[in-house]
Amino acid sequence: MRSLIARRELIRALTSREMKARYKGSSLGVLWSLLTPLFMAAIYAFFFRLISGRAANTSSIIVGVFAWQFTANAVQQGLGCISNNGNLVKKVSFPRVILPITVTLAAGVDYLISLIVQVGVVGFLLFQDGGFFTWHMIVLPVLFLYHAWFNLGLAMLLGSMNVYYRDTQHFVGVALSALFFMSPAMYDLSFVTRLAADMNPWLMKIYMLNPLAGIFTAYRWAFLPGEVFPSDPWMIAGMIWPLPFTLLSALIFKRAQRNFADFV
Repeated sequence: MRSLIARRELIRALTSREMKARYKGSSLGVLWSLLTPLFMAAIYAFFFRLISGRAANTSSIIVGVFAWQFTANAVQQGLGCISNNGNLVKKVSFPRVILPITVTLAAGVDYLISLIVQVGVVGFLLFQDGGFFTWHMIVLPVLFLYHAWFNLGLAMLLGSMNVYYRDTQHFVGVALSALFFMSPAMYDLSFVTRLAADMNPWLMKIYMLNPLAGIFTAYRWAFLPGEVFPSDPWMIAGMIWPLPFTLLSALIFKRAQRNFADFV
């Protein structure tokens, strides 16, 4: 931590570079961080209504899809944070962990900007239905830090794996698609509960071990009145294991970084 604090200017510069590179040559720039999840939410709301025959909870979909975009961006950028910076890794002496930190920070800044839009759009939709935000909103800063901590663990683990095993990038592309549908991004937890009741109750317990199930449900609980965060022990377990997971990812990253210069 002392080493990172001493290099905070480098972290700031690399985070800025990451954000500029992401939108380089784009006319709308950072607006795409808002437009992409908004378009996704609109498409999912439309098809949800088409398939189920009932109106979708647009506010719930917006909250879930924006939160998913934070994780997706951190994973996609974290995957190449080492392999795409070969010249930097080979020629400059600095803590390599700064690279996954900067991509996570860049994705986090995008998400923080999108949160401002979420508050406006979801607040308007709630106002139309006669509702408004509750005191639950005060948990958003803690929830954001927890979400960023988990995303950092994914970025460190996948970034180091991709240096040694280039097939990782192809696997992650498929895994992200699967994880999206296995997480309550475009639907809420009650939808899964109804399905599990008709199939096997154990499926619901296993499902709740997915940390994103708890994270997305917590975001909905913070944003939407009437939402409930279940005190199920399986969901609590799913929310706890990312804490040691990121520490373990840091240890794996530290061990793997010894040979980064030879493989990038």
